[in-house]
Amino acid sequence: MVVENQISLSRRENKLLKYARSYFSSVKGIIGFSLLLLFIFMAIFAPVIAPYSPDEMTDDVLKPPSAKHLFGTDHLGRDIYSRVVFGSRISLSVGFVAAGLSAVIGVLIGSFSGFYGGITDDIVSKIVDTFLMIPSFFLILIIVSIFGSNILYIMFVIGLTTWPGNARLMRAQALSIRERTFIMVARSTGESRIRILFGHVIPNGVFPVIANSALQMGGAILTEASLSFLGLGDPNLTSWGKLIFQGRPYMTFAPWMIIIPGIFVVLAVLAFSFIGDGLQFTFNPKNRKGE
Repeated sequence: MVVENQISLSRRENKLLKYARSYFSSVKGIIGFSLLLLFIFMAIFAPVIAPYSPDEMTDDVLKPPSAKHLFGTDHLGRDIYSRVVFGSRISLSVGFVAAGLSAVIGVLIGSFSGFYGGITDDIVSKIVDTFLMIPSFFLILIIVSIFGSNILYIMFVIGLTTWPGNARLMRAQALSIRERTFIMVARSTGESRIRILFGHVIPNGVFPVIANSALQMGGAILTEASLSFLGLGDPNLTSWGKLIFQGRPYMTFAPWMIIIPGIFVVLAVLAFSFIGDGLQFTFNPKNRKGE
C-alpha cells in the first residue's frame, strides 16, 4: 500500500512538473506570471516600499509626478504612488476571493449536474442558462446599490453572480469523464458516487475551470473598479478603482490622478488574461499548435 501511494505521488509530481514546463514555454504565460508576482510583491511589502501611508496628507497638493512624489499627489496632498501600492491589496483580494468563490460554486454544481445526469442535470442546466442570460455586471450593480458597498459584500456578490460559466465548463467535463474506463472500474469496485465525484471526476475535469478562473480574477478587479468609478465602491478602503473615482473631478488639470491607477487596472486585467491563455495552452494540447 505504501509503495502504491509513493508511485501515485511520484506520478502527480511528474505531471505537475510537465504542466509547469508547458506553462513557462508560453510567452504570454511568462509575462502574465511576472506581472502577477510584481503585484503580489507590492501588496505584501506595501508598508516597506511605500514612502507614505495611504491617507497621509502633505502640503504638496495636486503636484505632478516628480522625484519627491513618483506618481504625483492628489487634491489632499496624498502621495498617489503610496496609495497605488496599498490599493493593490484590496484590488488583488477582490480578484482572488471573487474568482475563487465562483470557481468553487461552479465546480460543485457543474460536476454534480454532469455526473448524476437525468432530471438533476436538466434542472441545473436550466438554472445555469437563466443566469447566463442576465448581464452579470448590471445584476451586481443593482444588488450593490440596494444592499450596500462593503468590500466583502462586493467580493461575494461578484463570486455569486459569475459561477454559471464555470458550472457549464465543469458540467461538460463531467459528462465526458463519467463515461471513461477508470470511472467504470471505480464503480465496479464498489466506490460510492460521492467518492468517485470528488476523487476522480473533479480532479480530472477541473483544469478548464482553473484557466477560466484566471480570466475571472481580472474581470473581478475590473468590476470593482467600475463600481468604484460609479461611486459604489467601499468608501472606507483604498483600491485602484477608488483612486480612479477620486481623480475623476480633477482629470482636466491633474490627469495623473486617474491615468496612473487606470494603468494598473489595465495591467492587472492583462496579466490575468495572459495567465489564462498560458493555462489554456498548458491544459489543452490543441492550443499549442497556435503558439
